[in-house]
Amino acid sequence: MLSADAARRLALVAQGVAKPPSGRAVTRAHFRRVMQQMAVLQLDSVNVLCRSHFLPVFSRLGAYDRDRLDAWLWQSGENVEFLAHEAALTSRADYDNLRFRLEQFRYKGYREFAADNAGYLDAVLQEVVDGGAQSVRTLNDPGNRTGPWWGMPRGKIALECLFGQGRLAISRRCERFITWYDVPERVLGETGPAPAKTEQQRALLLRAAGCLGVGTLDDLADYFRLSMPVARPLVAQLCEDGALEEVAVSGWDRPGFMRPGTTVPRKVRAECFLSPFDPVVWYRPRAQRLFDFHYRIEIYVPEAKRRFGYYVLPFLLGDRLQGRADLRADRAESCLAVPGVYAEAGADPEPLAAAMARQLRAMAGWLGLETVVVSARDPFARQVADAVAKPTLSEGSAV
Repeated sequence: MLSADAARRLALVAQGVAKPPSGRAVTRAHFRRVMQQMAVLQLDSVNVLCRSHFLPVFSRLGAYDRDRLDAWLWQSGENVEFLAHEAALTSRADYDNLRFRLEQFRYKGYREFAADNAGYLDAVLQEVVDGGAQSVRTLNDPGNRTGPWWGMPRGKIALECLFGQGRLAISRRCERFITWYDVPERVLGETGPAPAKTEQQRALLLRAAGCLGVGTLDDLADYFRLSMPVARPLVAQLCEDGALEEVAVSGWDRPGFMRPGTTVPRKVRAECFLSPFDPVVWYRPRAQRLFDFHYRIEIYVPEAKRRFGYYVLPFLLGDRLQGRADLRADRAESCLAVPGVYAEAGADPEPLAAAMARQLRAMAGWLGLETVVVSARDPFARQVADAVAKPTLSEGSAV
């Protein structure tokens, strides 16, 4: 029997968030280690704080140069943007076990568009072949937007169709997050034959187990978005082969699975905010099971119905999610705005407020913002505001 505490520690060590960032200069080797630990760096266009893929790296490494990260992610040849979880970056090695997805072309609307517009797709593909990497903005005939969100011009739909078919790959994203597409051989080089589909899926489940530390069947399946009918027999086979072992976890209503020989850490000293798209919390049932933390992103909830705020980040202290804060970068005023900050039931407010203040100051400095402004006025928010204004001597002056 694995205790609930041990399961949390396993999860946090596996994800690389078991201790505060070292403060050392961040190099490509650090980026590589983070990607190895997470396997998947999810992308999202929301920029109220910063682009979401920057945040998991900050949680694990502290302050770093975001331009250097982007250059490494898209220009080093070590990573591939693909449908690894949702739209995400993953390592080249992990991409090789995702290639079966090129057979699925999973969005019905894109399949229908491709069937109805085969000639247009061929023309767009030829434009990329002849002219090099293209974005929708550089196509000769991109079409017009038909509305917000999914009202994409037909050029964007065509590029996404070709990407989903494996006829194009994503070469990079620019500063404004616009996607550039190129032919696979210019992005990926020589790929060689793909492993058999079931071998790819087995490898993904094993990779997920390593990234999670310990997880239920649905945790493992969700990590690379495999269906339960696919994952269930493969996990059973992996257990039979000795590649995974089944364990009971105190308080869980279903078995967990882990890699044999995994060492259970005695203690973790985590202290960081987590992106809504961080693997530690992106699968909400797991966050509830591991941390007794109910979490929903409220971006699409009408303001009057939001419980915590627009862009709320959980706060990890020790081995528990002890708080959360609504954060946004007010670039015009050069401040990290904190409209809401909350302590979870049972958390000790004084050390929590001090830890949150440290990380708010660190985040503001990393984002190039001059101040942290806590506007909420409830008692805990005032504690955090006071702590922000009074850094320890080891931290230096307040941001």
